[in-house]
Amino acid sequence: MSWQALGDAAHDAGLALRGGFHPGPEDGAPEDCGTLVLLGPDEPRFWPLFTASPEYRDGAPDALDRWSKRVIGALATEWAATAVFPYDGPPYAPFLAWARAAGSHPSPVGLLVHGEAGLFISFRGALALPKALDLPPSSASPCPTCADRPCESACPVAALRPGADYDVAACQTHIRSAEGAECLHGGCLVRRACPVSQKFGRLREQSAFHMAAFVKD
Repeated sequence: MSWQALGDAAHDAGLALRGGFHPGPEDGAPEDCGTLVLLGPDEPRFWPLFTASPEYRDGAPDALDRWSKRVIGALATEWAATAVFPYDGPPYAPFLAWARAAGSHPSPVGLLVHGEAGLFISFRGALALPKALDLPPSSASPCPTCADRPCESACPVAALRPGADYDVAACQTHIRSAEGAECLHGGCLVRRACPVSQKFGRLREQSAFHMAAFVKD
């Protein structure tokens, strides 16, 4: 059992390891967890794999959540781990705290940022492994070396801006309007403005899928 072997297994399933840590009793991990590993989409190959899946094609609700349950559940069985998902609850698992412990960082606009995924960092689930794996070093935040900080001014309605809470209502209203068509069909302009995000390979079709769910009544 190794980090590399787990990464290879996740890659085969269309996922990537997005950090891990050794939790303590205060971290809210499942009992007897030696290593908590976060899993996110392996961009850009994830989207074609998901859209070819039976969950995407059957027309039933919550296709991505059901895909995640099946795929991460299979990884959990293979690795004798417990699968944890951010949408199971209440009570809900503290994924944001786990993400920070696993190497994601606060950005100037409040969203988490990741050294490889930028502001497109996302998590489909986590594996609570019984053993303490040797972990690679966490990547540093890319924000201190970002000279232009384009995320700070990218939102056309200032729903995401430095020093303020995320204005969800203003964001959704804009996306539903004609002026928000580029956000709806191409993804959040703030996330896309991040120089690291631009190198990550997130497909517009995937962003449009998430944005449609975000503004759905």
